[in-house]
Amino acid sequence: MLVVPLTVRGRAAERASVSDAAGEQLECRRTGQPSTVWVMTADEFVPVGFDPPTSLATDQFHLEPLGPQHNQADHAAWMSSIGHIRSTPGYGDGNWPPRTGMTLEENLTDLRRHADDFTRRAGFTFTVLDPDDNDVIGCVYLYPSASTKWDVTVHSWVRADRSALDGPLADAVAHWLATDWPWMRVDRYGR
Repeated sequence: MLVVPLTVRGRAAERASVSDAAGEQLECRRTGQPSTVWVMTADEFVPVGFDPPTSLATDQFHLEPLGPQHNQADHAAWMSSIGHIRSTPGYGDGNWPPRTGMTLEENLTDLRRHADDFTRRAGFTFTVLDPDDNDVIGCVYLYPSASTKWDVTVHSWVRADRSALDGPLADAVAHWLATDWPWMRVDRYGR
């Protein structure tokens, strides 16, 4: 793993560039103050020293890391919305959610895996909660892309009875990724 701090100094509008592991030029434009841009190798999903955000809040929903404590509400949310989730951009491959669902115990195992990924910084999964009653209304997944074209793939879903939030959730997450996360090339599955 190699994380290179690139410190940019000099007059306004000066540029600095460095090649990444794939040989692509990474450029930083200076706006007047010295700044450090963390350059990641392909071995790391987020740079060492990056503190992943743990919440996003809007008037319509809020996000927090998904964990075992959400098992019953998460299970009920997606089990009630399998058809809707499968029609959501990014879920067209037919692998998830399983057409026949899964048991509560199987779901708990899945939630524990996601929580472990978050701890290891290998992926970041957030439950989407109703701001009024904290009921689970969806989920957001941030994982490394299998393609070298993207730094991260983003999947999200909401319950069928909250389908009006599909677009606002995707848009809020896109803005959050652009402002608070280190990735530049985000695969939003056409959203």
